[in-house]
Amino acid sequence: MVDQIARLPRTAASPFPGFSLDSVRRGAEAILIPVGALLATAIVFGLFVAAAGADPLETYSLMYRGAFGTWFSWQNTLQRTAPLLLTALCVALPAKLGLVIIGGEGALVMGGLVSAAVGAALIGAPPWLLLSLMALAGMAAGGAWIALAGALRQFRGVNETISSLLLAYIAIALMNHMVEGPLRDPASLNKPSTPPLGEANMIGSIPGLDVHWGLVFGLIACLAAYVLMQRTTFGFGARMVGGNVRAARMAGLSVTTLSMITCFLAGASAGLAGMVEVAAVHGSANASLVAGYGYTGILIAFIARQNPLAVIPVALMFGGIAASGGLLQRRLDLPDATILVLQGIAFVMILASDTLYGRFRIFQPRG
Repeated sequence: MVDQIARLPRTAASPFPGFSLDSVRRGAEAILIPVGALLATAIVFGLFVAAAGADPLETYSLMYRGAFGTWFSWQNTLQRTAPLLLTALCVALPAKLGLVIIGGEGALVMGGLVSAAVGAALIGAPPWLLLSLMALAGMAAGGAWIALAGALRQFRGVNETISSLLLAYIAIALMNHMVEGPLRDPASLNKPSTPPLGEANMIGSIPGLDVHWGLVFGLIACLAAYVLMQRTTFGFGARMVGGNVRAARMAGLSVTTLSMITCFLAGASAGLAGMVEVAAVHGSANASLVAGYGYTGILIAFIARQNPLAVIPVALMFGGIAASGGLLQRRLDLPDATILVLQGIAFVMILASDTLYGRFRIFQPRG
């Protein structure tokens, strides 16, 4: 027996602990396939733009200029990136448990509506206290909204994808009812809104930037989500549930508790995005809250492979795409919906690219 063991091939120890070629291959696959999907998106979108009578190369040049070409463009991009970071987490966190939640738009709207109501009720309080309570109320409302979809899945077996999407439509309808009825500011004639917060109660800009503090909130949330899911016992349990629910139950994990907490945290991030939109951009809750940030967050989370750190660069890219829409409309006379077409093509390509994982031998583990 000793001789047989001695004759077994020995594997050299890696000089870098935790490093292996297999991990490099997995990382390369996780990066190259989404990048390939985005390149395919660029080609298809270029054909679409050419069919619309515009030069694809000029279109991409203008998109770059509108997103990153000037300091003003950068600030506009960062401003639009802030809510995308938070709504993408609304999709990425439940995905760790195998839940496909696409109702971030509803959580954002509910967070904005409830935080605006709290802010209007506390006018006259110290700004720091008012904004803190608004943030807590927005996060609680958004968290409860997505937790409802999680509860329907855990206790009634309702598909969370369908329920979260339908809850988003309910949230928008509820917001419209409230701002046009019980919470309407009498002075808002042409555009029904809740009472304004006032300049003194608005979230200010980051020093040296014309970008509100929501960007910092989003970055901190992404970093915290990564630590939670990758460096804690809770995150390990969540990923175990996502890998194999039956094995997780046999190991003694409470799948229901993990799912409900994760759904609440996911909704809370989108609810915070709604609060920031109210307190940093609009000054009140109105129809402008329904800007599609929740739906774009779905695409960002899919491209980032539900990695909270990868969400940051992807959200920045889509923030730049959104920021360039106005320039395309002015210079090339393209409709405002052109950017939505680009996002739609990207979503289809990313979904199609999911079938490619595990199919290339170059990315397969050796041995």
